[in-house]
Amino acid sequence: MMEEEELEFVEELEAVLQLTPEVQLAIEQVFPSQDPLDQADFNAVEYINTLFPTEQSLANIDDVVNKIRLKIRRLDDNIRTVVRGQTNVGQDGRQALEEAQKAIQQLFGKIKDIKDKAEKSEQMVKEITRDIKQLDHAKRHLTTSITTLNHLHMLAGGVDSLEAMTRRRQYGEVANLLQGVMNVLEHFHKYMGIPQIRQLSERVKAAQTELGQQILADFEEAFPSQGTKRPGGPSNVLRDACLVANILDPRIKQEIIKKFIKQHLSEYLVLFQENQDVAWLDKIDRRYAWVKRQLVDYEEKYGRMFPREWYMTERISVEFCHVTRPELSKIMRARAKEIEVKLLLFAIQRTTNFEGFLAKRFSGCTLTDGTLKKLESPPPSTNPFLEEETTAEMEELALEKAELEQPKKPKAPDNPFHGIVSKCFEPHLYVYIESQDKNLSELIDRFVADFKAQGPPKPNTDEGGAVLPSCADLFVYYKKCMVQCSQLSTGEPMIALTTIFQKYLREYAWKILSGNLPKTSSSSGGLTISSLLKEKEGSEVARFTLEELCLICSILSTAEYCLATTQQLEEKLKEKVDVSLTERINLTGEMDTFSTVISSSIQLLVQDLDAACDPALIAMSKMPWQNVEHVGDQSPYVTSVILHIKQNVPIIRDNLASTRKYFTQFCIKFANSFIPKFITHLFKCKPISMVGAEQLLLDTHSLKMVLLDLPSIGSQVVRKAPASYTKIVVKGMTRAEMILKVVMAPHEPLVVFVDNYIKLLSDCNIETFQKILDMKGLKRSEQSSMLELFRQRLPAPPSGTESSSTLSLMAPTPEQESSRIRKLEKLIKKRL
Repeated sequence: MMEEEELEFVEELEAVLQLTPEVQLAIEQVFPSQDPLDQADFNAVEYINTLFPTEQSLANIDDVVNKIRLKIRRLDDNIRTVVRGQTNVGQDGRQALEEAQKAIQQLFGKIKDIKDKAEKSEQMVKEITRDIKQLDHAKRHLTTSITTLNHLHMLAGGVDSLEAMTRRRQYGEVANLLQGVMNVLEHFHKYMGIPQIRQLSERVKAAQTELGQQILADFEEAFPSQGTKRPGGPSNVLRDACLVANILDPRIKQEIIKKFIKQHLSEYLVLFQENQDVAWLDKIDRRYAWVKRQLVDYEEKYGRMFPREWYMTERISVEFCHVTRPELSKIMRARAKEIEVKLLLFAIQRTTNFEGFLAKRFSGCTLTDGTLKKLESPPPSTNPFLEEETTAEMEELALEKAELEQPKKPKAPDNPFHGIVSKCFEPHLYVYIESQDKNLSELIDRFVADFKAQGPPKPNTDEGGAVLPSCADLFVYYKKCMVQCSQLSTGEPMIALTTIFQKYLREYAWKILSGNLPKTSSSSGGLTISSLLKEKEGSEVARFTLEELCLICSILSTAEYCLATTQQLEEKLKEKVDVSLTERINLTGEMDTFSTVISSSIQLLVQDLDAACDPALIAMSKMPWQNVEHVGDQSPYVTSVILHIKQNVPIIRDNLASTRKYFTQFCIKFANSFIPKFITHLFKCKPISMVGAEQLLLDTHSLKMVLLDLPSIGSQVVRKAPASYTKIVVKGMTRAEMILKVVMAPHEPLVVFVDNYIKLLSDCNIETFQKILDMKGLKRSEQSSMLELFRQRLPAPPSGTESSSTLSLMAPTPEQESSRIRKLEKLIKKRL
């Protein structure tokens, strides 16, 4: 019982002494110790094993026990001292607290005494300074009264002087005096309830009204609306009157400017009336020459009369533009049938030049009055699409393309006067669009005629396939039209021009590219009577000549160039057109058309090489493989296939050097076409002896090596074939090798043969297994038992996939499809 109680006590003690990691870490930082007894993870067993590692060390156990007992006694003494030292702590703390409370009470008493004395001092100071404050208020009021009386005296005298000077038209003195009077009057706004002040304010307003009417009358007299100008010209009186008008109501200034400009342009309206010969577009230069002379005349005669901040020359020019624009619109509507492209472009060119002249001379600050708010912001004048696409500039285009993926704010126009007159030509730009339609139609016809006259491009084996020169000519013309139209308008005419571009991009793709691709009897992908007759007669299928191969490669390179350039053209059109119309510019259909031309060109190249290899594959299938007695070098049909590949592929590769990715596509498509066809003809080689299968396996390996080397065959620079192409070749030709290995395997025992077939080919199609049995030359009776065993040995499909497996068995394989086509060919041959 005592032992159990001691154990419970130890467990409770350990539970109490179990400290958290944070507390343990704090203790270690305050009392660092290397003694194992002080460690948190102290283990008594390990500690004893450390003290007595061997049995021999137990000899000094008494010494160790004595040391531990001594340490225990020291710890007990330390604990006892600490506990006794804590007995008086509570009493000392209470005594210190009482002393602190007494000190605080004394401090509160002193603070209260100081506060009372401060209040008494403040009251004493207020009594002393009360009289001084009264004197300060009296001084401030007296100063305000004197100042107000002085202002009143100045106002009264100024009003009297203003009225007198107004009657004598002394505008120079009035300008200075009026501004001072108005400044003084501002001090009396809070005194308007006083009758005398209100009366002075009304006299100032009356004087301002009289001044305005008087100045307008003076200008009307100097520059009458009807009749000629005053012989004496501008005077100093009018110059001073303008200074006064600056101070008066802004409507006075606007009225003066309006009447002066109207009188200044009255001659223009008479000279260039609609019925005058000089009013037509062919003499539009005279309009701008007239206004330029008027600006020079104004500077000489009236430049010093109007203040510089009135910007009179710019206002005259802007008003001239506002008058000219509706006049030109009216006369063009009346004589719309007489507008020709050259005449329209001439007028637009001269007008835009004039707008540029205004932008160089004036800042456009007068346009902020709302005169151009209805005009749309023109696009930037720069056009990087016209620059030559060098390597450095291609990098810049890439940066621009990355910037186009981010949202842009519309740029501010470089020319604030852009469109102020030339906007009137926009409704008539259909003439320009129709002209470009006609020009592009003639250009396409010329391209067609030139191609027929010059013939296909010459073979090029050094620098890659040549791009047709007509392609560059077409896009250069497109760029010229785009820049020209963007200078005329950035609205609907640009959309109409884009539609024209789309039309002739399609025509170029159809007439120049697709229309000049060489035709083959099998290009349509179907059977023709002529092809069957040729095959029946034993003649080879017609192949492309060297010139035709180069032509196909050239058309492919041209289509690739057109595809890339059309994409750039779309981006530049979106930059030139208004932001609200960018979504209506879409050349995706045209880019798809060029992609179709590229696919057709690649397909023609594949069909040509494929057709060249067909006789060799047919010869392979007709060879007596059961009579082969020994394995030799590669068969003649393999040599024939390699010969055709070595003839065609280097030509195609050299002519597609600039479009390497499409040459890779050609290789992949040829491999996807040739390998299934080779396997189909391989199944026709029956029966096959063991030696014959070995020879076919050697031939298959030779073809596999040639196909793997196809991208760089005949090239001095050996490049590694693309991984995608290598994967297709390895997968397809490995299947052919596995077929031959299954044929070479003995068919007995049957179970081993069937399992070997399933392991090597992983093909659960019964027809494929049937074809391999035919290749081995087995009889039908032997085949039936093997087919039954094959059905039994097929791996069971996973649950829930019965429908999919049924559909897969119903779907024809490439071999089945090929056999059906061959049966159809034989049927047609028999009927022929």
